[in-house]
Amino acid sequence: MIPWSPLPDAPDFPASGFAQLADRIADLLGTRNDVVLVQAEAVVALEAAASSLGRPGLVALNVVTSLYGAWFGGWLRHAGATVIDLTAEPGRPITAQVVAEALETHDIGLLAMVHAESATGILNPLPEIMALAQKAGVMTVVDAVASFGGHPVPVDALGIDVAVIGPQKTMGGQAGCSAISISPRAWDVMNPAGEAPSILSLADLKAGWIDAGRGALPGTPSPIEFHALAATLDRIEAEGLTAMLTRHGVAAQAMRAGVAALGVMPWVAPEHASNLVTAGPVPEGYSADDLTRALPQGATMIAPGVGPAGERLVRLNHTGPRACPAVVLSELAAYAGALARLGETVDCGAGLAAAASVFEGA
Repeated sequence: MIPWSPLPDAPDFPASGFAQLADRIADLLGTRNDVVLVQAEAVVALEAAASSLGRPGLVALNVVTSLYGAWFGGWLRHAGATVIDLTAEPGRPITAQVVAEALETHDIGLLAMVHAESATGILNPLPEIMALAQKAGVMTVVDAVASFGGHPVPVDALGIDVAVIGPQKTMGGQAGCSAISISPRAWDVMNPAGEAPSILSLADLKAGWIDAGRGALPGTPSPIEFHALAATLDRIEAEGLTAMLTRHGVAAQAMRAGVAALGVMPWVAPEHASNLVTAGPVPEGYSADDLTRALPQGATMIAPGVGPAGERLVRLNHTGPRACPAVVLSELAAYAGALARLGETVDCGAGLAAAASVFEGA
């Protein structure tokens, strides 16, 4: 047997396998809604959702806690929607109270939000906001690209109409394809299919794949990407989604405990922090770039924040396979070392001991 290799002569992905991938993703998301596969990185799937739902006459409430939220609002506007951006304080999560007030003030037809932000390590209150949207009868779109696998995203239980995920974050896979779960009422208000198929038209994807019996995907799918997605799902199913969620929760708790024991004030309270990335504050008078330059050689997974607050923090990454003791302890030590090189007084030993105790007690 010729061994598999990531070359152009890699084996074709069977046409019958695409529907199986979609069904496996639906099971993990806890949904009976349709799941469609997008042959592109998740930002394309997000733009496709906005382009397919946005239309003149639609008033959308768009939660902005990162660049991704801002982009989604721009795509909705481009599609003709009236967009009310609900922008949080830089680097901070939105609050359910602010969302509730906006829903009461405006006649909203669509609410869009990012669940967890890998740009800053914050977590938006998804269950509370979805409950508000359901009470108001508002359609919802959730960017769960970073959060899925690190936080619960029970689509049907929360009443999420459109959820976008990608394998390259917490799932620990490759970035070449993504998936969207779509409720019946979301399909009902989609912009109709065009004369020529578009990767940004979910109605075209429905017509060319779901309505055609969910056989081969339209166009020419890259088999390597779908073999990689299948392998990613194999790994998640072998570990178990509950175990995966627990692993990320423990890693995040350990990192937060370690940072606090260093003597560093947390960027946000634990209930507002994601299980994917911990924000490490940068000392006054320095930038995130200053701190990363002070890191020991090889500490490549610590990076500046992204967006308006990015210069005030670095991201300690414990996403996907990195949600483990070895990575958390090594990043914590690297962060402590960089702070010390910038003249800060930190207790590295106490930080490592606090983090290790969380793992030992898990």
